[in-house]
Amino acid sequence: MALITQSVNQSLAGETMKNILVIEDETPTRNLFLNCLKSEGFCPIGAENGIVGIQRARECSPDLVLCDVLMPELDGYSVLSTLRQDPVTAIIPFILLTVTLTKSELRKGMNLGADDYLTKPCTVEELLAAIAARLKKQTALKQWYVNQQSSIKSQSTDTATFYPTNSRLSKVFQYIEENYHQQISLSNVAQAVGYSHAYLTNLVKRQTKRSVHDWIVERRMTEARYLLLNTDETINRIANKVGYPDAGYFIRLFRQIHKLPPKEWRNTSRIQPVDGYFSALPSLN
Repeated sequence: MALITQSVNQSLAGETMKNILVIEDETPTRNLFLNCLKSEGFCPIGAENGIVGIQRARECSPDLVLCDVLMPELDGYSVLSTLRQDPVTAIIPFILLTVTLTKSELRKGMNLGADDYLTKPCTVEELLAAIAARLKKQTALKQWYVNQQSSIKSQSTDTATFYPTNSRLSKVFQYIEENYHQQISLSNVAQAVGYSHAYLTNLVKRQTKRSVHDWIVERRMTEARYLLLNTDETINRIANKVGYPDAGYFIRLFRQIHKLPPKEWRNTSRIQPVDGYFSALPSLN
């Protein structure tokens, strides 16, 4: 037990106290888990049934949830399914507690998004080891997400890396950058840089393998993705901000490029970066 406790403490070094939500309908068992977690330096939160557990998960945003499978009113699988569908709680690590575990039960929980199972009764060592593994993976996930956000932000603000370095096209890219949020076209760009439509079209295509229109659209979509991920602004407002006063046209174009409408892309990108992420990570178990 000393080694497991030391491992947990080391993994949490420099971090704030972790909140662990325990959803268990049997009072003695729930208190046992709560007292154990408190003695190990966690901040435990108790819930006597699934309905209360969901409410407290949404209110407290715990770092991890321990949830019994067999409970009256709302069982552990229903709690898990509900939390996984809520953007606020979707990626919270979730460990199911059960007396017996069959293959079908294991598969059901994993299909719903459970991170682990613990059979009751379990030892303190088993409990702490399971928690440490899930928190370690969650820390890695958060770091990955921060890196992704930084990458998207840099795409939105660092135009030096967005546009190719080309002295012949610097005025073209400068004009697009300064005006992409307005209704601009090839004609506007050509007039601003003093080229004919045909010459500008051929020059940009020859130098970048893309059209002027392509660059305008990609700059707008880069900003749109950033706003979708980092703000709660409406789709209509975002469309207007990136140069599309017709939100319907923006939605159709976004869907054509990203294979999803902007609202669904936002929800999927915020909630489910986990799917492809964990398969790319080395095992943290």
